[in-house]
Amino acid sequence: MGQVERNMKLKLFTIILAAMVIFAAALFIGPKFINPFNVNGIEKEILISIRLPRVIVSVLMGMALGASGAVLQGILRNPLADPYILGISSGAALTAVVGIIGGSAFLGIVTIPLLAFIGALITGIFVGAMGWKKGGFWPERLLLAGVGLGFLFSAMLMLIMSISSDEGLRRATLWIFGDLSIADWSVIPYGLVFIAVGFIISISRAKALNALILGDELSHSLGFSPRRERFILFISVGLMTAASVALGGMIGFIGLLIPHVGRFLIGSDSRVLIPVSALGGGMLLCIADLIGKSVLSPMELPAGIVTAIIGAPYFLYLLRRKDVLSI
Repeated sequence: MGQVERNMKLKLFTIILAAMVIFAAALFIGPKFINPFNVNGIEKEILISIRLPRVIVSVLMGMALGASGAVLQGILRNPLADPYILGISSGAALTAVVGIIGGSAFLGIVTIPLLAFIGALITGIFVGAMGWKKGGFWPERLLLAGVGLGFLFSAMLMLIMSISSDEGLRRATLWIFGDLSIADWSVIPYGLVFIAVGFIISISRAKALNALILGDELSHSLGFSPRRERFILFISVGLMTAASVALGGMIGFIGLLIPHVGRFLIGSDSRVLIPVSALGGGMLLCIADLIGKSVLSPMELPAGIVTAIIGAPYFLYLLRRKDVLSI
């Protein structure tokens, strides 16, 4: 038992150390390398005003998506579930793109993130209402409601973009695929609050999530109310996903891929898996953004495209491993 605990602590230490290295690399490496030991005035301004908020947004979004994926796969007992399967991202994208193409700026730079969050919140409430039956959430109803609304909102989104000839169309397209170049200090506090609340809720209910994974009957026998716990955990996923999309657009594959990698490395205990998935999501999005802004400089690739290019082959590799799809 002692050896198992030591191995677990070593793995966690390695993951935390890797995260710190990647976060630092994302800050100092880019189209132009900045020597952290010899920073002039212009480079200091670039670090503080441009790169640091971008790294913070990447970390927050990645952590939110990674943790949400781990929670959602548990409450739905579906290894292929990810935060966007509930349609929340599509609702956020729809309201944000309407604002971008319509030129809305009534609150300055926070206008589009606010519109995205409102769209995500309304969608989450609607999905929750559709998934509620006989005093509790039914995983199948949640899943089907999310998929159905996701298709509807995506169709409406494509319709709006196809009939638009506005200059905002390109910006809207980049935002949909996860454009982190718009990251700014002013939007960070709002995203941080909602992501932190959702993360704390999910961590505090990690034992209940472990019980839910084992089945409703067993979780009830262990003293947990499956309906109540699903409701609380659904709120945590909704808050984190909505805030993530509001901060920088739609980023795919993180919520699907990272929890599987976490289970492979440290096991399925949600008390450890949720924070590890959060760290893994932050690392992957930082790497994706670093590649996107550096490989074709001065052009930038949206981070969402890079995560798909990185994530899809690795996920296919994981599928070849035995029991990778077990929760």
